[in-house]
Amino acid sequence: MLQSGKMEKSLKLATWNINSVRLRLGLIHHLSQTAQPDILCLQETKVMNDAFPTEALREMGYVHQHVNGMKSYNGVAILSRVPLTNCGIKNWQGREDCRHIFATLEDGTEIHCVYVPAGGDIPDPNQNPKFAHKLGFLDEMAAWWRGQGGKGQKQILVGDMNIAPLEHDVWSHKQLLDVVSHTPIEVEKMAALQTANQWVDAVRHFVPEDQKLYSWWSYRAADWAASNKGRRLDHIWVTPDLTPRLAGMNIVKEARGWAPKPSDHVPVMVEIGQPR
Repeated sequence: MLQSGKMEKSLKLATWNINSVRLRLGLIHHLSQTAQPDILCLQETKVMNDAFPTEALREMGYVHQHVNGMKSYNGVAILSRVPLTNCGIKNWQGREDCRHIFATLEDGTEIHCVYVPAGGDIPDPNQNPKFAHKLGFLDEMAAWWRGQGGKGQKQILVGDMNIAPLEHDVWSHKQLLDVVSHTPIEVEKMAALQTANQWVDAVRHFVPEDQKLYSWWSYRAADWAASNKGRRLDHIWVTPDLTPRLAGMNIVKEARGWAPKPSDHVPVMVEIGQPR
C-alpha cells in the first residue's frame, strides 16, 4: 500500500469488478486474506439477491452486506466488516438495472458503489443506443450531485466507471481516442461528474498523472502482462473533507493473473485514516 504518512487508525476500502461473484468467490477469499480490505465494493456480481453468497462472505468477515443484483448482468454489492446504515438504491435513466447502491458508515461517511454502463463499441450516441445510455447515465448522476446529492456530507464514490479519463490511464492515448472508454466526450462527462461534487481522485492523489496506471486488461490479449495494454476504468473518489485522511493506495495488479479464472479487472484500494 503506497502511503503518505501512516495514521493510527485506518479503514481499507477496495472496489473490484468481479465479473460474477459466485464464479470468483475463491478470489474474493484470497483478497480478504492478503489485502484484508475492511470494505469491499463489487460490481458485475451477476446474481439475484436470493442467490447471493451471503453466508460464505460472512465467514470471510463481511457480516454487513448491502446488495442489489439481477440475473446474469450488472449487480453491485457493498461488503463490510464495519456496520452499515441507511442503505439505499439509486436508479438512472429510468431503468432498475442494479448499477448504484449506497450506505453510511458509523462516522457519517456515505459510500456509493457504482457500475457505469460500458457503452458498446461505437462511440456515437446517434448510431449506438448503448453509448447514448452511458452518456445520459453520467449526465443524470452529475445533475443529482450538483443538486442535493448530499452536499456537505463526507462521501466516497467507488466503482467501475468504464472510463479511463487521463492520458496515462490508457496504454496509448492516441490510439484509443476513438475507442469507447477514452473518447473526449466520455472524459468530458466524467469531468463534469467529478466537478459536480468536487470529487478528489483518491488514487491519483498518490500517483502523478504522468505515470501509467491501469486496473483492467482485456481477456483478448494472449499474454496480458507482456502486452500490458491496460486502462484505468476503476476509480475511488472522495469529497475534499476526506482528502487529508487519505493514507495510502494500492492497485492489486497481480490479481489479473490469479487462478483459476481471474476477472479482467483488478481490485483498487485506498486506506483512509479514521478521526481520533
